[in-house]
Amino acid sequence: MKAVVQRVTQSTVSANGAPTGTIGPGLLVLLGVDVSDTEKEAIWLADKIVHLRIFEDGNGKMNRSLAEAGGGMLVVSQFTLLGDCRKGRRPSFVRAAQPGQAEELYTCFVEQVSRSGIHVETGQFRTRMQVALVNDGPVTLIVETP
Repeated sequence: MKAVVQRVTQSTVSANGAPTGTIGPGLLVLLGVDVSDTEKEAIWLADKIVHLRIFEDGNGKMNRSLAEAGGGMLVVSQFTLLGDCRKGRRPSFVRAAQPGQAEELYTCFVEQVSRSGIHVETGQFRTRMQVALVNDGPVTLIVETP
């Protein structure tokens, strides 16, 4: 699995002209599922992101996690994160999981984050979406499963 994690002051995702998820301060997570991923990777990545120390403490250092700082997580599926652009001019998506597997692991990821006590909002799977955000910092990280 691969995730682009952005610390935000607010973020919204819409599908078919209607918002499907909105958060205030927290994390926007764009999530891509690889063909080799299993539930084990979804659980590992959810735990990793919930506990990443990327929020400032009282001294202005990135030393607190989302679980400690509070806030929500907006999770948006994005198979294009698995696009391989090393050859040619058009990305290859052979590493992206098929929709059934991807949705199952996306759901597993969201449920694991929710079990951690984090308020989670989501996009709409297999739908063209529009994502709006205000990146805080800016802080943007790419997190991949081992």
